[in-house]
Amino acid sequence: MTLKIKQKIPLKIKKIGINGEGVGNFKGTTVFVPGALKGEDVYAEIVTSERNYATAKVLKLNKKSSHRVVPMCDIYKQCGGCQIMHLAYPQQLLFKQDVLRQALQKFKPEGYETYEVRKTIGMKKPEHYRAKLQFQTRFLGEKVRAGLFAENSHKLVEIKNCLVQDETTQAIINEVTELLTFHRIPIYNERKFDGIRTVMVRRANHTGEVQLIFISSTQVELTRTIDSLTEKFPEIKTIALNINRKKSSEIYGDETEILWGERAILEGVLDYTFELSPRAFYQLNPEQTNVLYREAVKAMDASADDDLIDAYSGTGTIGRAFVGKVKSIRGMDVIAESIEDAKVNVPDGIYEVGTAETVVPKWVAEGFRATALIVDPPRTGLDNKLLDTIIATQPEKMVYVSCNVSTLARDLVKLASVYDVKYIQSVDMFPHTARTEAVVKLVRKLSKKPN
Repeated sequence: MTLKIKQKIPLKIKKIGINGEGVGNFKGTTVFVPGALKGEDVYAEIVTSERNYATAKVLKLNKKSSHRVVPMCDIYKQCGGCQIMHLAYPQQLLFKQDVLRQALQKFKPEGYETYEVRKTIGMKKPEHYRAKLQFQTRFLGEKVRAGLFAENSHKLVEIKNCLVQDETTQAIINEVTELLTFHRIPIYNERKFDGIRTVMVRRANHTGEVQLIFISSTQVELTRTIDSLTEKFPEIKTIALNINRKKSSEIYGDETEILWGERAILEGVLDYTFELSPRAFYQLNPEQTNVLYREAVKAMDASADDDLIDAYSGTGTIGRAFVGKVKSIRGMDVIAESIEDAKVNVPDGIYEVGTAETVVPKWVAEGFRATALIVDPPRTGLDNKLLDTIIATQPEKMVYVSCNVSTLARDLVKLASVYDVKYIQSVDMFPHTARTEAVVKLVRKLSKKPN
């Protein structure tokens, strides 16, 4: 049955979907309802309608879930950065365990029904955990404002007090907007103006050191702004300017210049410290990163004879955890600054600039065969060329660190042909959002041998 837009229907919510929305069924049509929770009865209005599914908005909550809570955030509905803040935190952890099962059920990798999906490891205090922000800037109402675009729009939602953002980074971005206004710094507008389009602020949890990147579509004069910022916030150690002239949604361009301070800040995880340059990737939740990396090391169960590849290595932070535990470490990343950091952080490792799907096959062609492999890909998951290389060479041990349950389940379809999935450990890196991180332990099947 095809539902009509603006049609009003009663609906029982059967589960929470992978994007955090309530999911029900009306006369054979699946209906997705943002903001609704499992077990609730709602009266809803159809917003979009396709042949096999529809989306709707809640008009009235006829039966409320006992796990529904009042969101702590005043702009929760407008912002869209968090999707499940209206769900009690213990239930969020159960949802993130369930969302892994939903993804496995959809893609059905070999033996998925018997996979051990472990309880999600959560946080004691799931607020102010994000150590990095990337806020868009626009000139609105005679002043510069910073925040995020509302979902599916280019309407900026100003954020002055984000409850999941590190408080120091929030204070700095608030000051940045005041200074950009006061000093009349050019601000980007899609149709008319060049100037500052995004500001990144990152704080190292281990040292408290802070770095900023101003991302601009043109060169801008920031001397007075920098002087004011560094005087008020002595924890700032690096300020950089990145030029991005592209008319696209990509945040960064290829040119990055250090305007003030050090090349990198110092961060720490587990029992070691490492350098982070402005554009280098690092996990957004430092507290849970300790949990995630500890689980990754435990899942790998590395030995002193292992040759390890750390695919999608970033700055070498995961690889660094295996120093002293394996015979050799290699890694790659597409961002040159990250590889520079990795060479400092893992001085005995071999790191190259390039994609995993290009570099790993090159190493194999040169005669290098890894016995252990750890992958931490972006949300798009593993490239098919890399998957084919893994299937062909079959490192004995593999750990898959995933930030997207759907692409993880998809990739397991191929990987499960040669690997036993020992367990999947969910780690809550992003409280109040629908996203979860997962560590998967894979061991080559006894019946399989590499080519």
